[in-house]
Amino acid sequence: MNRESALPQPAIDQADSTAQFVAWVRGAAPYVHAFRGKTFVIAFGGEVAGGARAQSLAYDCNMLVALGIRLVLIHGARPQIDEEMARRGLEPRYHEGLRVTDAAALECVKAAMGVTRIEVEAQLSQGLPNTPMAGSYIRVTGGNFITARPVGVVDGVDYQFTGAVRKIIAEEINADLDQQNVVLISPLGVSPAGEIFNLSMEEVAEAVSVALKAEKLIYLCDAPGLLDADGQLIDSVTADEAERMFMAGEGLTEDLHLYLPCAVRAVRRGVGRVHLIDHDKDGGLLLEFFTHAGVGTVVARDPLFRLREATIEDVADLVALITPMEQDGTLVRRGRELLEQEIERFTLVEHDGVLVGCAALYPFSDERAAELACLAVAPDYRRAGLGDQLLKRIEQRARRQRLERLFVLTTRTAHWFRERGFNEIGPETLPRQKRELYNYSRRSKVFVKSI
Repeated sequence: MNRESALPQPAIDQADSTAQFVAWVRGAAPYVHAFRGKTFVIAFGGEVAGGARAQSLAYDCNMLVALGIRLVLIHGARPQIDEEMARRGLEPRYHEGLRVTDAAALECVKAAMGVTRIEVEAQLSQGLPNTPMAGSYIRVTGGNFITARPVGVVDGVDYQFTGAVRKIIAEEINADLDQQNVVLISPLGVSPAGEIFNLSMEEVAEAVSVALKAEKLIYLCDAPGLLDADGQLIDSVTADEAERMFMAGEGLTEDLHLYLPCAVRAVRRGVGRVHLIDHDKDGGLLLEFFTHAGVGTVVARDPLFRLREATIEDVADLVALITPMEQDGTLVRRGRELLEQEIERFTLVEHDGVLVGCAALYPFSDERAAELACLAVAPDYRRAGLGDQLLKRIEQRARRQRLERLFVLTTRTAHWFRERGFNEIGPETLPRQKRELYNYSRRSKVFVKSI
């Protein structure tokens, strides 16, 4: 390729890159608004806290703080404790995935926890020019927020100084968050008698998120998330589904085996969402929270997708959803004023509070028929079966109105409707009012289905 033919390509690439960046920022705006002022609890093991991943995590946490998110970080230190024990010639002991902490092991726990905490604080204190943290100042605080009790003897094994959470002093953590501090918690607890107990990071994260009524609990783990039988990522599960997967025990990594029960309990006790994200995914936190698709698995008490009828407050979001499809000719253009007048005809589907699909029902009661119109699903969700859910909801609405036929006009999705029981008819068979408004220049195909 000569020099002249190669010159335009970088400009095209730059234009594409600029357009993608602008689209991403605009697409992230609803999430920024939704998350500002909300509490996120992020839990991660010692392999993240003490490794190369720590800097990337600090960069992402800095961005979350800059966007007004109240952040609680809970670190583990299992590899650091094992390393300290090896240095002292001690052998780690575990039972059912939980460390048995005798007096000698407790000294290693305290040493490793202290060093790990200081390293995390150092990462969060960066502020060099030409880095993502330039100009930032994150105030990191901590304290004796956890009252602990001993695990005791289980299956004949005395866990000694291994403890469980007895109480989280949530009001003190909230006081620090109110001052725009990042709260960093080490999984250590103290009993009323002054004894120190080694706690599991995942249990502390669960207890803290429940006590704070956190919007999100995030576990950074050794897997992309939960996988189905074909090895594909499951983007969301309910608590009941997650519990069934845990009981089956198939395909769970070491981290998932520990974190999944905590995730299930957390959402059942009031935490908004629990996210399982690959700790090796650079920028995983940002991709999970500020893109439609996300990168991990969300555990929720109820399904993330929710169908409901539209209200006048939904008009702006509805306009944003359907405008691209109006511009490419998939949908007939509807002005904002018309949408405001007809908003009660629309059924919406949300994903985690964000509008991702819609459909409208226009009845012609005299002829016991109705039109299904403006069936639209955001591109990122077109393989999630939302079109079928919207169609089913519209059919239910039509039956409640004692209508017998549902018809649709389409230019691009004829096969989709055929596959769902619709039959093609001529425009002359439309209800009289609709027939008089039929646009012959658009040449829409007409399909009908008995309901």
